Amino acid sequence: MSGFKQKVVSGITYFTIQAFEETGLVDSCFTSRIGGISENPYESLNLGTKTADGKENIEKNYDLLFSAINIPIENGVLSDQVHKDTIKRITIADRGKGIISDSDIFEVDGMITNERGIALVTLHADCVPIYILDPVRQAIGLVHAGWKGTVLRIAQKALIQMEHFFGTKPKDCLAAIGPSIGNCCYEVDETIIDKFNQNFTNLDRFVFFKEKNKYYLDLWEANKNQLEEMGVLQRSITTSNLCTQCNNHLFYSYRFEKGLTGRMAAILQLK
Repeated sequence: MSGFKQKVVSGITYFTIQAFEETGLVDSCFTSRIGGISENPYESLNLGTKTADGKENIEKNYDLLFSAINIPIENGVLSDQVHKDTIKRITIADRGKGIISDSDIFEVDGMITNERGIALVTLHADCVPIYILDPVRQAIGLVHAGWKGTVLRIAQKALIQMEHFFGTKPKDCLAAIGPSIGNCCYEVDETIIDKFNQNFTNLDRFVFFKEKNKYYLDLWEANKNQLEEMGVLQRSITTSNLCTQCNNHLFYSYRFEKGLTGRMAAILQLK
């Protein structure tokens, strides 16, 4: 559990990113499945607005969570994830969208901002949360990267957009790769590996042969590799090393639970 600190507040278990918190610039969070009111198969802190869980349960879970992490719920902005590579710049005008008000944010898997008091929120249940903090320009990015987003190099595209809008230099940035499915559990077939082969040259860093047409895929390393290619320093990247499938008692896992499960939230806010 490298660099991610587990906390329990009001019965809610969540994690913060130590290197990010030490800057004093941000609030960071990755939730567990523990501490909400949802019942099986969504037990208990389900935040997945697209799941079949009751709307009142999800709304209550968001209330409980934002109270526990001491962020006003109206600060939250929820992405609309579709496993693509669109990055959206979020402003104060977007506060509350998708959480306490209707949203016009569609097909967005990554968000960036340099405005304070905006809590970026992405949802996860095996896919990789990628947090980016530029402490020099004081800007942040938050990305949802499944295998499709990773192939599309969404983490790099977030950095490119931060550079465009805020003048971010990757060498100044801190990055963190949150709990998600690890290479211990993420078995894929050759069709997915072929997609990576089209966009990456160093598959030996994150693809491991298992048996005929079966491979283990390390999305943590694939995304870390992207960040390093952009110029983020290796020592500035924190990886949680927490596999959501191995730790299904603590996290939702879409693959392990065959799709019938809840969602955790990654949250990042400039103070």
